[in-house]
Amino acid sequence: MVERLARGPSSVHGLTEPFALSQQMISKHIAYLVRARIVVKTKRGRESVCALRPEAIKTVSDWAFSYRRFWEESFDKLEVVVNQMNKEEVRDDGKDD
Repeated sequence: MVERLARGPSSVHGLTEPFALSQQMISKHIAYLVRARIVVKTKRGRESVCALRPEAIKTVSDWAFSYRRFWEESFDKLEVVVNQMNKEEVRDDGKDD
């Protein structure tokens, strides 16, 4: 749904078409996105139109990027420790008892 809205606003009916979900289920998903302030929903006559809030997507993207960087740095540190442990294990295995 978010990917579709990234291409531009859409009616709720338009968002329902590509999914094998009921109108009620789609409306429920949209309500969650509206509550999360990722999507804004407005009325145009009898039709409800949904649009992404780009600033919200940027906030989510920035947050995800910071966590990605945190985890990449953590895995890099873990790799150094594991490599060091492997070297020490190889050294210890080579010693005669």
